[in-house]
Amino acid sequence: MAASEVHSALAFGQLLHRLERAVSRRIESALAGEASLDQWRVLDLLSDDAGHPMSEIAAHVAVPAPTLTKIVDRMVDAGLVHRRADDVDRRRVLVLLADHGRDLHTRLALAVGQAEQDVTAALGDDAPVVRAMLERLAHRLT
Repeated sequence: MAASEVHSALAFGQLLHRLERAVSRRIESALAGEASLDQWRVLDLLSDDAGHPMSEIAAHVAVPAPTLTKIVDRMVDAGLVHRRADDVDRRRVLVLLADHGRDLHTRLALAVGQAEQDVTAALGDDAPVVRAMLERLAHRLT
C-alpha cells in the first residue's frame, strides 16, 4: 500500500472517530446527566422487553465484559435493571428493565431521538444513502 493510501485510510478512520465523538456528545447532552451514554445504550437495548444476556449487551454497547458488569451493577443499584435466570437455560442470566429503567428510557427516548434526527438532518437528502453505506461497511468489517 502506498504512503498516500495509508494516509487516506488513517484519515478515514480519524473522520469516523470524530463523527462518532460528535454524535456521542450530542446524545450525552440529550441525556442531560440522567444516564451515561453506555447506560443509555443498555436501556435502549433492553427496552424491547426480551431480556438479554450480558455477552449480547457487551457486544451492543461495545465494551469489554468486565466494564459492562460494572455498568450493570450500578444500574441494578439504581433500580434501573434487574437480573434473572433464563427460563430456558437456568445457567444463563438475563438482564431486563425494571419499572424505573423503563420510565427513564421513555423519558429520555424523545430527546435522544431528536438528537439523532438533528445529526441525520445535517446530511440532507443523502441521509438514507450514507446510512446504508455505513451499515454495509459495519457489516463487512465486523
